[in-house]
Amino acid sequence: MTDSGLPSTEKTAEGVRIRRSGGKKTPRHPVIAFLLDVIGVIGFALVLSLLIKGFVVRSFFIPSESMQTTLMVNDRIVVSEFYPNLIPISRGDIVVFKDPGGWLSPSTAEEVPWLQQSWDWVLGAFGITAPDSDNHLVKRVIGIPGDHIVCCDAQNRLSINGKVIDEPYVKAGVHASDLKFDVTVPANSYWVMGDNRSNSADSRFHTSLPSKGFVGREFIVGKAFVLTWPFDRFTWLDNYQNVFANVPKS
Repeated sequence: MTDSGLPSTEKTAEGVRIRRSGGKKTPRHPVIAFLLDVIGVIGFALVLSLLIKGFVVRSFFIPSESMQTTLMVNDRIVVSEFYPNLIPISRGDIVVFKDPGGWLSPSTAEEVPWLQQSWDWVLGAFGITAPDSDNHLVKRVIGIPGDHIVCCDAQNRLSINGKVIDEPYVKAGVHASDLKFDVTVPANSYWVMGDNRSNSADSRFHTSLPSKGFVGREFIVGKAFVLTWPFDRFTWLDNYQNVFANVPKS
């Protein structure tokens, strides 16, 4: 650098080369460098988690006994949001859906300190908790659009489009349904029931509502495909396609 503050030059065989000057960079303190790296990793993981949660999968806790013994209270499941927008829902799928209207009792929201709200949001973003689980329902799809479902025959079994089915996922010792019904599923809707039929406020109990007990496609959040917690119960969730294999098309 010359006295004028401009870069100095030197002549070479190829021409004039600018010789840049500059002081040495001050190295960052190791602790600060480590903290910045940690913040960067956490930030990247949070953004990635938000993207995955928003467009691919979500985590939910099971809030009730309606799906026993397939799913127990406080089990955590992972739900694929590819269903039903990209992949059609099938009979036997376990789905998470928003209240179609009148299924859930009005909840009285308690005031939560802002610090706890922030912490819950962070944990929810990473999929560690599912703070909105109480605002959703989890049931098994029994009827898809066009299906004619009747309950029940002399052996207390359902029939779909005239085909009687045996349901191994129903809680042991519980009937397929103690409530008789005869319904045809409208377009873009589903008939859903819990595996614990004696303790599940499902489609059967909401036929007096405007939805007639059916769950519209627009309310479906996604299909549950794996039980992740508690870890000793980790399993891929079966949709029992063999049960419905011989059901004729509507």
